[in-house]
Amino acid sequence: MKATQVLPPKINALEELFQVRKPIIGVIHLQALPGAPRYQGQPMRDIYAAAVADARTLSAGGIDGIIIENASDMPFRRPENIGPETVAALTAACLEVRGAVDTPIGITCVANGVVPALAVAKAVGARWVRANQWVNAYVANEGFLNGPAPEAMRYRSAIGATDVRIFADVHVKFGAHAITADRSIPEQATDAEWFDADVLIATGTRTGSPTEPREVQEVRSGTTLPVIVGSGLNPDQVPSLFEVADGAIIGQWLKRDGVWWNPVDPARVERLVAAVSRLRSGG
Repeated sequence: MKATQVLPPKINALEELFQVRKPIIGVIHLQALPGAPRYQGQPMRDIYAAAVADARTLSAGGIDGIIIENASDMPFRRPENIGPETVAALTAACLEVRGAVDTPIGITCVANGVVPALAVAKAVGARWVRANQWVNAYVANEGFLNGPAPEAMRYRSAIGATDVRIFADVHVKFGAHAITADRSIPEQATDAEWFDADVLIATGTRTGSPTEPREVQEVRSGTTLPVIVGSGLNPDQVPSLFEVADGAIIGQWLKRDGVWWNPVDPARVERLVAAVSRLRSGG
């Protein structure tokens, strides 16, 4: 019988990626890409230009990381329906952003698309994949034998993508656009850690009420991994949420008028970064 392999403890992925306390990560929502159902023929040069403009605003404003996703038509929602043009367009968009800013980038996908997302991330130098609905829909519900979670674990190693970190959503509110498994929030956090996640995201709802401090604590009680906030955060909530969370992803609030399709608002970036800077400095 082979000796049991004892893996080394995980490094703190947030410290590795951002070298800053309590990182804040902005989101670029691409317009629907070719091959995706909502694509309406917009020239790719316009999609790339909008993404680069947002990236430059976020980076210049002091945001620590940038996530790229395809708005409400994410290309990895149903991998069996993805055309190669969609994957190629997302790859090209990521390369455009990487060429424009030095800020680390990641990719958002729905959790059943982690495998192709890992491949794109590895190809473009993205440092992490945010797996939306990873815990609720594709870990706790599918169990330890089947489904995208164990497949992603195997694939991540097979293509040499273990340096691409997995940020796994734990949806803390019922009906938060996720399949809610019959498990407690701490149990789901434990599941995600077992399935090789590097960072957990305590996610409330996309446009509704934000994650609450007690919900972050529930996620944290089931894991040793860093826990960040994934939805609904604005500067007024930074003090209370950052007291218990290790960072945050902020998307919609940073857009002009709070609309996903609008450009990033530099004034909102400045206000958010100022709030986090005060907290980091102890003010």
